[in-house]
Amino acid sequence: GPGMARWQGKRVAVLYGGLSSERDVSLNTGKAIAKALEAKGHQVALVDVDREVAARLRELRIDVAFNALHGRFGEDGCIQGLLEAMGVPYTGSGVLASAVGMDKVVSKTLFKFLGLSVAEYRVFPRSRAGEISLADLPFGLPCVVKPAGEGSSVGVSLVKEAGALGKACREAATFKGDVIVERYVKGKEIQVAVLDGKALGAIEVVPANEFYDYAAKYTAGTTQYFYPARIPEDRNRAVLAAAEVAHRGLGCDGVTRTDFILAPDGVPYILEVNTLPGMTATSLVPKIAKGNGIAFEDLCERLLDGAALKA
Repeated sequence: GPGMARWQGKRVAVLYGGLSSERDVSLNTGKAIAKALEAKGHQVALVDVDREVAARLRELRIDVAFNALHGRFGEDGCIQGLLEAMGVPYTGSGVLASAVGMDKVVSKTLFKFLGLSVAEYRVFPRSRAGEISLADLPFGLPCVVKPAGEGSSVGVSLVKEAGALGKACREAATFKGDVIVERYVKGKEIQVAVLDGKALGAIEVVPANEFYDYAAKYTAGTTQYFYPARIPEDRNRAVLAAAEVAHRGLGCDGVTRTDFILAPDGVPYILEVNTLPGMTATSLVPKIAKGNGIAFEDLCERLLDGAALKA
């Protein structure tokens, strides 16, 4: 259609790697995207992002950036701000949506305001992490402990007995931001991809271990996926609608993946919006897109077509 392949003949940088704890995942994502865009006939440079990225983009005379970074500096608004200041259009969400999506404390506040269901939680400053006790948690155990400023299940623990709480809180405190402790909601893990404001579908994640941790997320074969999710149609509609509300409420662009726990009573509890979801062979967004008849190469080109300055 109109606007399709609007960057054909232009210099495309795929930004990958980076400085975060999720560097390795980003390297895989970037390579997969670069390959897809090259197959579509684009002129692509893979740029491993470090402190000198601005000089590198200038030197390569880049026209547009495809953001394939994960975690801090890539997913939190920092690189987006740099690209805005440089006048280089880029894929995905802008500065504000990226920063809000990455900060679990701010995003939870916004989700509640938007009328979405959020599991009960408490926030503690990192300096207090060593003294958090069961008395501080009105919802008791089991609970989930996580750092406020990291993506991708980094530093997250499921705590089932009081003795394990201190260690989990101290571990979360080694990362950026406050420490969040939330009620553990048992239910189905459902993740929804939203593309350009419209939900593509919901995938069900069944982890091999009880908890969908960083290892399960990035090791092929340990986790089962069901697309479409094995849930009744009305619950499917509810979770898709909730993901669209979250995507729009945060002001996201491009593709996002929103993670929910669907409780047995049918309430979709929102966990987080990933403004820069993984795009490797084992990633969920490409699986969902494929289930919608959108091939990986087409998905990548569509995201590139949406590149813009947003500030």
